[in-house]
Amino acid sequence: MTDCDEPRSDALIENRTFAEIVVGESASLSRTVSQGDIDLFAVASGEVNLAHYSTDDSAAPAFPRVIADGMLGAGLISSVIAAKLPGPGAAYLSHELTFLKPVSIGDRVTATVTVLDKLDATGELALDCRCVNQAGELVMSGSARVHAPTQKLRLPRLEAPDIRLSRHERFRTLLTEGSEGPAVPTAIAHPCDPESILAAVEAARVGLIDPIFVGPKAKILKAADMAGLDIGGFRLVDTPHSQAAAFEAVALIRRGEAALLMKGSLHTDELLHAVLASDTGIRRGRLLSHVYLMDVPAYPRPLLLTDAAVNIAPDLEQKRDIVQNAIDLAHVMGIETPRVAILAAVEMVNPYMRSTLDAAALCKMADRGQITGGLVDGPLAFDNAVSLDAARTKGIISEVAGRADILVAPDLEAGNMLAKQLTFMAGADAAGVVLGARVPIILTSRADAERTRMASCAVAVRVARRQVAL
Repeated sequence: MTDCDEPRSDALIENRTFAEIVVGESASLSRTVSQGDIDLFAVASGEVNLAHYSTDDSAAPAFPRVIADGMLGAGLISSVIAAKLPGPGAAYLSHELTFLKPVSIGDRVTATVTVLDKLDATGELALDCRCVNQAGELVMSGSARVHAPTQKLRLPRLEAPDIRLSRHERFRTLLTEGSEGPAVPTAIAHPCDPESILAAVEAARVGLIDPIFVGPKAKILKAADMAGLDIGGFRLVDTPHSQAAAFEAVALIRRGEAALLMKGSLHTDELLHAVLASDTGIRRGRLLSHVYLMDVPAYPRPLLLTDAAVNIAPDLEQKRDIVQNAIDLAHVMGIETPRVAILAAVEMVNPYMRSTLDAAALCKMADRGQITGGLVDGPLAFDNAVSLDAARTKGIISEVAGRADILVAPDLEAGNMLAKQLTFMAGADAAGVVLGARVPIILTSRADAERTRMASCAVAVRVARRQVAL
């Protein structure tokens, strides 16, 4: 190895052998406690529920603070032993630690180990262990016994793995805000499975909706019994079958008895057939389209994705409505001027790729006031829409590129695949709602997680309240 090839000293960790170590020698490491530390410990230990507790001294129960104490105290002591004293090759034998003061998020903890004794017969070290916070206060003290290495080691310093955990705080905030207003009367079409009943009752419990169950009474009561729920306190409208349930649920909307429509266990097209019926439906002149509000752990802001559930291959006029529906939802969600990325496979207009031509036309329609309320740009490939680095690399100068709030897919297949990729591979949560009718429509699936169903209700409730206010 030449001098040029010699690794930097800071890229290596070197141990201290038993022969080198002297009594009184010490080493330290420091770390600032974060919510991510608590989350990682909860996942690793299996005590996931504890990660939801605050570690604030005034609000938290004792045991979440113990988690922080134990994790940062014992964990830092272990790190000092493994990386510094004695370092690589050491065998941790035992410890006795006492936690003296709570450790909270934001505290900076410094762990120090000091050699108290060397046992020549066994090659063991007796260590004093202590942790202090940023104020110099002792938060943990104790002792440890380790077997020191006899062979000198210099090893490459490995970088910590890139681990991302999501607490889905955006959806929690959404649910909190949704429960602060009056419950919205909600017609639930054909809720004849336990999942539909459970979703409705849970949304009612937190104050989001006031459910009206519409469908065959015997089947609804059986589903409630299977779910272990008593729905005797809720209104139930008896109908002979799912098609009748869809039309009766829409009729409740038309009569003003409900301000929100929710899909039960019937097929989506069956419900939308009743919604779109020329004489008895609840169309309002704009195309119906589906919008996902997604909480993507790796993305710094809420992300809206459309259309992934209703319109299979929309033409240019239909895409205009799809874009406008998404912009309107963004406004309801508090995004004043949403950035809209019209997606395609490439960022250049190609006469042989319809998606790029539609994207260019939609941008011009926005320039001419045919689409209002947002900044529209496209065509943009997915990477250019969500990554500033990717957009800069391609030389794209745009207010939208790299920081999109809304992604508009070229067709349902692309949108559906993108939504599922973000959900199953990127850990995203997705709340979905159908817009364009007189009231928002919640399309749930039995495969949806409970928090997804709840978040979908919360989004729809927010839209419904805005429409009532207007």
